[in-house]
Amino acid sequence: MKKVKLVFFPSMGIGHLVSTVEFAKHLLIRDARFSITVLTMTAPFANTRAYTESVAASVAGIQFIYLPQVNLPAGPETQSPVAFLSLFIENHKPYVKHTILENISSESKSDSLQLAGLVVDLFTTTMIDIANELGIPAYLYFTSGAAMLGLMLHLQTLHAENATDLKDYMGELVIPSFLNSVPPLVLPQGLLDKKGSGYPWYLYHARRFKETKGIIVNTFSELEPHAVNSFSDPAIYSVGPVLDLQGGPTHSQSDRAGHDKIMKWLDKQPPSSVIFLCFGSYGAFGSAQVKEIAMGLERSGYRFLWSLRRPSSAGFNSPSDYKNLDEVLPEGFLERTAGKGLVCGWTPQVAVLAHHAIGGFVSHSGWNSVLESIWFGVPIAVWPLYAEQKLNAFELVKELGLAVEITEGGDMVVVAEEVERGVRSVMDGDNEVRKRVKEMGEKSRKAVMEGGSSFASLGRLIEDLMERI
Repeated sequence: MKKVKLVFFPSMGIGHLVSTVEFAKHLLIRDARFSITVLTMTAPFANTRAYTESVAASVAGIQFIYLPQVNLPAGPETQSPVAFLSLFIENHKPYVKHTILENISSESKSDSLQLAGLVVDLFTTTMIDIANELGIPAYLYFTSGAAMLGLMLHLQTLHAENATDLKDYMGELVIPSFLNSVPPLVLPQGLLDKKGSGYPWYLYHARRFKETKGIIVNTFSELEPHAVNSFSDPAIYSVGPVLDLQGGPTHSQSDRAGHDKIMKWLDKQPPSSVIFLCFGSYGAFGSAQVKEIAMGLERSGYRFLWSLRRPSSAGFNSPSDYKNLDEVLPEGFLERTAGKGLVCGWTPQVAVLAHHAIGGFVSHSGWNSVLESIWFGVPIAVWPLYAEQKLNAFELVKELGLAVEITEGGDMVVVAEEVERGVRSVMDGDNEVRKRVKEMGEKSRKAVMEGGSSFASLGRLIEDLMERI
């Protein structure tokens, strides 16, 4: 049987990597002809080796190649995260080309293995140049939703039509992948200031999207019907939800101990009685915001599970756990809520969302978390923090009716009253949001089953990949 090799080159964030690997698993399960190589960057702020070694040991057909570590970019042009990340990735270009030529193309010289394409993601589009040089198709695996993809594909038009910075734009924007007009301030921060170091990189990546043979999107047509149907070229394959239902990597022995403690506590709670607060890999709060959250939770009266992380003091490093919760929480909070709340550090998000005790989710609205919450039928109170999360939140609340909103005050702190209101809105009774999320959860499961929309879309992608060999 002829084998087909695909090379993936994801960005460094664990959300990008895990989603990419899960999609690779989907391909392997669907068609045994595929063989996958994932090129992985080495960086001091993104240690993924334990995760990749675990996958490589347990999944036949996926290999990881770690590229040599490159110098971190420096200077004023790297002030924004998007600029820093894009320049860091650019520095890997010679190593990516060498690896494909030496480690992968040599394998493909046999009649039994054919190199079918290079799959990049949102921030690794510079590697499309290498695909072109080597004469292989380039595809994009987009880890966010179709509405956000639509913004990226419309970005050049927005740039040309607006001479001023979008942060100063007085009206709302018309973006084809959205039914409603979009307030500029919900766009990613780097798009609001044309003079910022991240802005030209967004334009660059958006332009490169259109050079690919196709874009694979982690969504399903029942979730974002308008957005999915708003595209014409290049070809779009909606293959989601692509989820790691095993819960992804744990970080240490203490994480595993924490997992057991959390699950035992949840086992003692009534069904749908607990509000779960978790803010992603980089979501963390300082003491002022922590106190407001604590007061809001206490006032709401609901049982809660709160994943609380301390902000990193160094650049792109991940948050850490607070060593002494009493120092950051209001005095007496832990004692007063001991019977109905649990404050912890790292949390096994998938296992928690799957638990019958969870009745609502306060989330940063990262796309992976959104899809997980929908899969398990858990309604969301959105609290976006960074990247495209404000746009995701806008879509969930205004476009899809699948979430309620928690809004920050004028001083960038969400006050206790707003936390309380958000918790009550998502937890109180059988509200419409809860019903819609339950229904969408059922649709998400059907989408990836045989006969489902994403199952069919994945089949179409496989056919197109094979036709180009």
